[in-house]
Amino acid sequence: MRVLDASAFIRAYDAEGPTASIPLVREELTQRSVYRFDALEGAGMHVHVPNEAAVDRVRSAASATGDRDVLSATDTRLLAAALELDATLVTDDYAMQNVAAELDIPVEAIGREGISEERSWSFQCVGCGRTFDAKADRCPVCGSDLTRKR
Repeated sequence: MRVLDASAFIRAYDAEGPTASIPLVREELTQRSVYRFDALEGAGMHVHVPNEAAVDRVRSAASATGDRDVLSATDTRLLAAALELDATLVTDDYAMQNVAAELDIPVEAIGREGISEERSWSFQCVGCGRTFDAKADRCPVCGSDLTRKR
């Protein structure tokens, strides 16, 4: 089974075999892409709503890789759906691919190459240079801004 991100509908991806997506993906789509979503749903695509336990596992993995702040609610729930359905995630989003690798979810990229390596992110203070694992608005030591760092 393949779980389809918005990019699959935008690029008119032709999946072989069973497919699934989530309601939030349809909300992101416009024009012809919505029709593709509706057509696939009418043809048997499963529209899945993942449970909160799976969503929490994705959030935990995204925190571990440093991608939590760049994943949207849709991204998080798509990953949770792929996790629950034991499916391949179809996406071009690198942050989603990174978290998928952390969760051992297979990924199929559509329009771009997939990630070549898994990356972990931390946050560095622009003022004092200290690094932190967790994202915050300001450095707890000196109060300067934090930037994302590989």
